[in-house]
Amino acid sequence: MRRPLLLSSIALATLAFAGSVLAQKTQLLVYTALETDQLKAYQEGFNKVHPDIDIKWVRDSTGVITAKLLAEKANAQADAVMGVAASSLALLDKNGMLEPYKPLNYDALMPQYVDKKNPPAWFGMDVWGATVCFNTVEAQKRNIPKPETWKDLTKPAYKGQIVMPNPASSGTGFFDVSAWLTLWGDDNGKGGGWKYMDALHENIAQYTHSGSKPCNMAASGEFVVGISFEYRANANKAKGAPIDLVFPKEGLGWDLEAFAIHKGTKKLDAAKKLADWASSKDAMLLYGKNFAITAQPGVAAPLANVPKDYEARLVKMDFAVTAANRERVLEEWTKRYNSKTEKR
Repeated sequence: MRRPLLLSSIALATLAFAGSVLAQKTQLLVYTALETDQLKAYQEGFNKVHPDIDIKWVRDSTGVITAKLLAEKANAQADAVMGVAASSLALLDKNGMLEPYKPLNYDALMPQYVDKKNPPAWFGMDVWGATVCFNTVEAQKRNIPKPETWKDLTKPAYKGQIVMPNPASSGTGFFDVSAWLTLWGDDNGKGGGWKYMDALHENIAQYTHSGSKPCNMAASGEFVVGISFEYRANANKAKGAPIDLVFPKEGLGWDLEAFAIHKGTKKLDAAKKLADWASSKDAMLLYGKNFAITAQPGVAAPLANVPKDYEARLVKMDFAVTAANRERVLEEWTKRYNSKTEKR
């Protein structure tokens, strides 16, 4: 009769031990705009090195995460920010919200992909850049030609057949707008970049809140053209979607998925460990499965459908300037074009 009692005691002891191990884990709250289908691999990669740190993700589009962090400035919640646009992190840094830290692998990162201060407030993980998803099947049905340039998309043939991300909620949308203003001029709302967006707006069916969604909509045949980015375009094509990837000749908007530690975190040691891992070659190898350019050179294998000169096609970006202009640019964009944004 003592056997059940003995088994119960063992079970209770096992539960107590498991509870003790769980209690010893550090919970790290990480705000992110990483794609949902990337998070598991990154978390597993980190936990191979640091099984004692449990990441709790808060995930949304870049613009939403940026706005959330700014709104919480007086009562910070996040311990770290991972996979959020460098232009957003430059804005957070301008607001004194980041804890400078030079990660262990900093010297292996390319200087153009890290914050210029020493120690840096943020560092890049990988580049994500503009890609047009073009549905070849639907285009043939509608006799719509394949575009080669951004300006092609202002032609009458594309009217009502283009979707792109809203720059206020999507980092992809914001780097598109920033690139067009860089290529053709801003001049406080009067430059050639705005004239281009006025013409493009005539052909836009909808602005989405997600950078992935336009490519998903093009992949499903809902629209012919989706302005998106290369990871989602490649992923959809690999699944068999009838899309071609177009990299417009004038130049490509881009940003960095980047990492920073939030100032005031009570878990600074754990956040530094995540920073060290996020800058490591092991992490870069994981990023390289999704993106053609990583902050450590020579790590990413060539991606299918991405041109070899992809990096040379990226427009010149100054993240500090982009951050400084962000509020004004978004206010002007919203005033002009927000009427076609999808409802939440």
